[in-house]
Amino acid sequence: MHHELTLINTIAAALGLALVLGFVAARLKLPALVGYLAAGIVIGPFTPGFVADGALAAQLAEIGVMLLMFGVGLHFSLADLMSVKRIAVPGAVVQIAAATAMGAAMSTYWGWDLGAALVFGLSLSVASTVVLLKALEARGVLDTVNGRIAVGWLVVEDLAMVLVLVLLPALAPMLRPGGAAVDAGLWLTLARTLLAVGAFVALMLVVGRRVFPWLLWQVAKTGSRELFTLCVVAAAVTIAFGSARLFGVSFALGAFFAGMVLRESQFSHRAAEESLPLRDAFAVLFFVSVGMLFDPRVVAEEPLRLLGVVAVIVIGKSLAAAALVLLMRYPLTTALTVSASLAQIGEFSFILAALGVSLQLLPPEGRSLVVAGSLISMALNPLTFSFVGPIERWFLARSALARRFAQRDDPLAELPASTEERYLARQVVLVGYGRVGQRIARALREQGIPCVVVDENRERVEELRAQGLPAVSGDAAEPAVLIQAHIAEAALLVIAVPGALGVRQMIATARTLNPQVQVAVRSHHEDEAKWLAAEGGARVFVGEEELAQSMLRHTLATMQAIPTSTKPRGG
Repeated sequence: MHHELTLINTIAAALGLALVLGFVAARLKLPALVGYLAAGIVIGPFTPGFVADGALAAQLAEIGVMLLMFGVGLHFSLADLMSVKRIAVPGAVVQIAAATAMGAAMSTYWGWDLGAALVFGLSLSVASTVVLLKALEARGVLDTVNGRIAVGWLVVEDLAMVLVLVLLPALAPMLRPGGAAVDAGLWLTLARTLLAVGAFVALMLVVGRRVFPWLLWQVAKTGSRELFTLCVVAAAVTIAFGSARLFGVSFALGAFFAGMVLRESQFSHRAAEESLPLRDAFAVLFFVSVGMLFDPRVVAEEPLRLLGVVAVIVIGKSLAAAALVLLMRYPLTTALTVSASLAQIGEFSFILAALGVSLQLLPPEGRSLVVAGSLISMALNPLTFSFVGPIERWFLARSALARRFAQRDDPLAELPASTEERYLARQVVLVGYGRVGQRIARALREQGIPCVVVDENRERVEELRAQGLPAVSGDAAEPAVLIQAHIAEAALLVIAVPGALGVRQMIATARTLNPQVQVAVRSHHEDEAKWLAAEGGARVFVGEEELAQSMLRHTLATMQAIPTSTKPRGG
């Protein structure tokens, strides 16, 4: 051929090398994303040999971010987002302020001016949504309470960074040494930004949630799988692009809301499955593009500064988030999950650092440190997540304070003194008040059967208390929580939380306190179901198996009800 194939060269080199190095990383018991990042370094401009097109790789990575955020939106309803607002909003704001202060203080110590310190600190404060989602999905906790809190927290961070990116050019003249004073233009820019973001959110929630599900339904009626897949991908990309062009919202946030409105469609699960291969492929390109930005020389030239950057990202920011979550009376496992989620930085950090350099606020050295810190923290993040369980067990085994911290002086951690007697004996203790738990609780109420709900989501517990229903906030794997739910006198323990990490501990505690209690468990894993049935003595409900049995019962009942004379004859 007589023309350049830059796009094909970039995709082939990125995916091919990512496959090879990702496989090597997996064989070495390392996360595959370490291999993807290494692939980016190999084909980047700072190492010898083939150099891929960085601009093209960045654009392909943006598509990956769109599709990934779109997939999250398909599983993350507005109700999920609102259910964690009381921790996600103040938590994200305070954590951004704390991380910015740490980064700014460190860069001021290096001799940087106010503008550079502020931009640098903000760049270290916002985590990568892509990295978080991959980590939560890999551990099967994306749909749990802790997963929703972490995702909601990062959505608030993304909204805050959208505001920062719009305001920074207006603030730049004031942030430079000897800068000008605040003028009316800044307030006008702020007002326009808030109105634009508000208009986009309102448009998506009022119009989009009606139009796009209807469109998906019309395409699905054609029976064409290709058109359905095309509709899903086109919706994700075009809405994300339109939100950025028309409202100044980031691609990622636009795609997230696109997924949220399409979730109203009955085909949302199919849409998620159809887009999964593309999401995975382009997510790999995202990590490769990050590796391409890494200049290995910064490790040799500024080792102490780089160490300080990594410490702020992985340790300082995480500790601040964990302390805040514990102070808000959430369980230790929630604090550790959120802190691990925030122990990295990503796409918004690159954008903010690049903007700071272009506005002559941040020195080029600052952008190199941000990219290097991002690369190292991304590579360490799977390891950080792997420490969550051992750290939690270590603290709970050695510290009574840790075991009581979330429940101490917490009115939601124990039943009110005014709770009726019928809820304190022969009742059902229901762990988890999600979609399945809500249906079970509703049916029990209709039958007049007393039920006490245990849930980690404080907002849900507060809502139940407001309705006059008994509920306890906390992790049911903790004996104190089940004790407060009066498990010792209960007739039945129903665990409706999918993939509950402490399900075995819940059953063991319940059996210790009440050897006669019956147990019903929801599970998605056949191996776990076998163990729970054999060792835990529980009645286990596995999604696919129970669905098949219900459909079989319906089929048999229907066939038996058909008169013999109307049945077709076989020959």
